[in-house]
Amino acid sequence: MLISAFAAATGLSRDTIRFYIRLGLLEPQKRSGGARHPYQIFSARDVAAAKMIRTAQSLGLSLKEISAVAKERREGRMTRTRSADILRRQVSLLEKKAIELSAMTDYLHDKIRWVESGELGAMADFEQYLAHTRERRPK
Repeated sequence: MLISAFAAATGLSRDTIRFYIRLGLLEPQKRSGGARHPYQIFSARDVAAAKMIRTAQSLGLSLKEISAVAKERREGRMTRTRSADILRRQVSLLEKKAIELSAMTDYLHDKIRWVESGELGAMADFEQYLAHTRERRPK
């Protein structure tokens, strides 16, 4: 499929697709089409790769990290142990982020109650919520 069909199939913009190609995350086949630039032909495998990239990003991996993992896979260096280590590290980061988000949410709920009550009394300091978050973080 050409880039327009690939964009429709993946929900990615053409600019994002071209960016992923420059990073080496996608490697479409090239066919000459008589123009200055050859056609890029995308396969179902490329669609699956694009979906994996978006999922990995949603899980908090950077494009640089995704690129490194993809390179390891292509070179046959990705072991089950290495995959599990990467996944464990990401779980740990997400758990820390969840605790931080919970503290931010708690603070905002308290702030809303404080505002709706007519701003009576002292409002808790956001630093207190952050300090409490640091205490709850998994190691």
